[in-house]
Amino acid sequence: MTITHRQAAWLLAALALFLILKLKLLPALLVGLLVYHLIHLIAARLAIGRFSSKNAKILSVVLVSGLVITLLVASVIGILTLLRAEGGGPASFMAKLAEILESSRSSLPDWIYSALPHDGDALKIYIAGWLREHSGELQIMGKEAGHTFAHVLIGMIIGAMLSLYEMVAIEVRKPFVSALAERAVKFSDAFRNIVFAQAKIAAVNAFLTWIYLGVVLPLVGVKLPFAGTLVIVTFVAGLIPILGNILSNTAIVIVSLGHSFQMAMSSLLFLVSIHKLEYFLNAKIVGSQIKANAWELLTAMLAMEAAFGLPGLVAAPVYYAYLKSELKEGGVI
Repeated sequence: MTITHRQAAWLLAALALFLILKLKLLPALLVGLLVYHLIHLIAARLAIGRFSSKNAKILSVVLVSGLVITLLVASVIGILTLLRAEGGGPASFMAKLAEILESSRSSLPDWIYSALPHDGDALKIYIAGWLREHSGELQIMGKEAGHTFAHVLIGMIIGAMLSLYEMVAIEVRKPFVSALAERAVKFSDAFRNIVFAQAKIAAVNAFLTWIYLGVVLPLVGVKLPFAGTLVIVTFVAGLIPILGNILSNTAIVIVSLGHSFQMAMSSLLFLVSIHKLEYFLNAKIVGSQIKANAWELLTAMLAMEAAFGLPGLVAAPVYYAYLKSELKEGGVI
């Protein structure tokens, strides 16, 4: 049986996606794609493609690339600075959550208290242990932080170079190269559909959370710690469909529990109200982009997390959207 150019391209694409997770190159891939699409978005708004001169196109794309990379780096530095200013960084934030859980046990109703471990150390292992275990997988602390930053920076540069190449290059491709390029375009489109749509939802959630934590609660005399950190966590975690909101909601309720059980219930009620709106947004924005139900994304995230850990969980929505687009084109679904 002879393998066609398209089948060979599928196999190579599948191998590449597997190796990206195995070799821990997912941050570089995602940031590279983000830079690529942001440059194209801005270039389209500025009508750079209409320039008659090739040199003018190159100069314009280079300037836009530098602006995008500078803004992304500045955003990361600003977020890390805020996290440190509020409590020393992610590790301190997670430790604080564990401390609140342990110290608030006596204020909980009996039906909740009886369901929790009765030993303080066991409580930390039971709840905070999961957070600490996965915080290591984020690779933003410890020995691999420098490698991850280098990968991200290289990914940004590659994304900028690809956008520049595509803007000015005209070539005739061989059949296999064309089939491989088609796979890359489909994956890039899947990334754009998922990440840009989910970013809109995450931004809405973060804004409403800021209104609640930064405006409403201070007006009634309540000032929760880590308010800025919680807003950032809500946005960043919100980039992961469905599960990300569960994680951010849990953090908000735990911090509220440090004030009182009544405040925790009020926060929970607020979050439930927000996510009624979010379900509509998910169906309208993400669902319409990839025609996927919530149970499909959850199943994909469960399988990918079991296979690759936290990177698999982050990659699952994009990988699943890409797989579904390939299956639809092949007439399988």
